[in-house]
Amino acid sequence: MPLFFVVFLICLLISLATVAALMLSRTPRYRTQAQDLLDLFDAVLDNRASEARWHTLIGYPIRHDAYLENLRRRSQHLMETHGRPWQAAQGGSLFSRSGREELAALRDHLAAHQALQGSEYHA
Repeated sequence: MPLFFVVFLICLLISLATVAALMLSRTPRYRTQAQDLLDLFDAVLDNRASEARWHTLIGYPIRHDAYLENLRRRSQHLMETHGRPWQAAQGGSLFSRSGREELAALRDHLAAHQALQGSEYHA
């Protein structure tokens, strides 16, 4: 009988420690950064990105940066209007020619914005 109580107390302590650790730890959060978008845009323009990668990054709301959220929504709209996922599945481009031109403009705008942000921090 004493062995039962020892095993019970050890299990209880382990369970309580696990519950306490889970309650005190934060849930992991993914924060999309500008470089993540730049990398995706470059991959799409070079025909290296899949539709799944596009939707994984562009489909996730960006709550910590209004500029990036606006850019994400514009990218989403770009996929709706110029997207060609059926050709990407066969090794083609994810966007039509006009879609790639608009995506290149978005990419250049984001790169210029990042360069401006970097120069403000170093000034």
